Amino acid sequence: MTNTTFSSLALAPEVLANIKSLGYETMTPIQAQSLPLVLDGQDILAQAKTGSGKTAAFAIGLLDGLDILTYQTQALVMCPTRELADQVSKEIRRLARAIPNTKVLTLCGGKPFGPQLASLEHRPHVVVGTPGRILKHLKKGSLRLNRLNMLVLDEADRMLDMGFQEDIMQIIDAMPQERQTLLFSATYPEEIKDISLAIQIDPIDVRVEDPVEENKIKQIFYEIERDERTEKLIALIHHYRPQSSVVFCNRKHQCQDLAEELWAKGFHALALHGDLDQNERDRVLVQFSNKSSSILIATDVAARGLDIKDLEAVINFELSPDPDVHVHRIGRTGRAGKEGLALSLFMASEAPKVSAIEKYQNISARIDHTATLKPREHFKLIPEMVTLVVNGGRKDKVRAGDLLGALTANKVILGKQIGKIDIADHLAYVAVERPIAKQALKILSEGKIKGRMFRVRKLN
Repeated sequence: MTNTTFSSLALAPEVLANIKSLGYETMTPIQAQSLPLVLDGQDILAQAKTGSGKTAAFAIGLLDGLDILTYQTQALVMCPTRELADQVSKEIRRLARAIPNTKVLTLCGGKPFGPQLASLEHRPHVVVGTPGRILKHLKKGSLRLNRLNMLVLDEADRMLDMGFQEDIMQIIDAMPQERQTLLFSATYPEEIKDISLAIQIDPIDVRVEDPVEENKIKQIFYEIERDERTEKLIALIHHYRPQSSVVFCNRKHQCQDLAEELWAKGFHALALHGDLDQNERDRVLVQFSNKSSSILIATDVAARGLDIKDLEAVINFELSPDPDVHVHRIGRTGRAGKEGLALSLFMASEAPKVSAIEKYQNISARIDHTATLKPREHFKLIPEMVTLVVNGGRKDKVRAGDLLGALTANKVILGKQIGKIDIADHLAYVAVERPIAKQALKILSEGKIKGRMFRVRKLN
């Protein structure tokens, strides 16, 4: 039987101690299968979905291979979206805490170019970013990859879906041919095989079978008429009352339209799609993840890399034409041993999509009538938290502890009434329980944080 403890890996004691302090005890299947190969210097082609632990699978190996005394970019991780790149950077930094002076830099579009240029003057050991911005820095000469030892393509299938293949190949042209290349993908289309052949040397296939577990995810389909999709979505929300749900649409304009319709009906719904600028995307993700919003309406591309804990339901406003994408969508609920709910709306003309899902999952789909959905009078889905935005962040030396201390100093507000605190470069987001929101806003607006006054506002 394979040893799945991290202590079985040939890693430095301080690295293992840090891994343990982060709560990692036993390797997930993707980690157990791929990490020994990564540490051995092999190219791998791995299939693993979001939430499987794949970031640690490549990050631990990536950090193990760094020469910290050499200030050159030695590892590059490419991601399809800014959200995933930020998430990966945070995880690499946490895993690098036992390796002093490790510099990890995130390069994504939607952020000012100037500060990135300044950060690149002192060469980072690891760069994480999106293909467009990485290529821009390469062309400008601010990023050099001539000393690169490892390339990671994370969510490679989605990068190809988004049209990044040409950018990726241009970036690879700037790297040494002798390097380790790790390719992680949630799905395994022909294009993935083609790009693997082009950029990898004798890659080892790592596939983790992760079917939707019937006992963890309750999956129900509802047949509807063309003009009643929004009406039946609201009926689903009334009937099941999920405190936290992601609603998937196939087109970005549909996300925005649906969010506005739900707002008009009294629901706190936010849209996540490709037309939002970086600040808007950050705000939406913060509000949903800290429980200040109950419903997130997203496209598959925008939601890639989204890892929200305690997601009660996934609702397919429209079915994806790809059953693999459908399974990936609904796999976001029912995690960590908890029960999840996956609800899907479809018209009679979309019955072949349901059949394709049945065949792909090897299940018999449960199809219920919308007449069984019970509307509730005066029902309101009110988020338990409210988000306050402080006009000061990491660059202003504001830390989570400073905000927590300011709010609880007079002992009127208790620490348990304060939720998630997210610190960005120039903004901080603080989730507080709804009943104390006005009081918390008054305390932060009228008091001082680190001896300074900051402008504070409440997000709707």
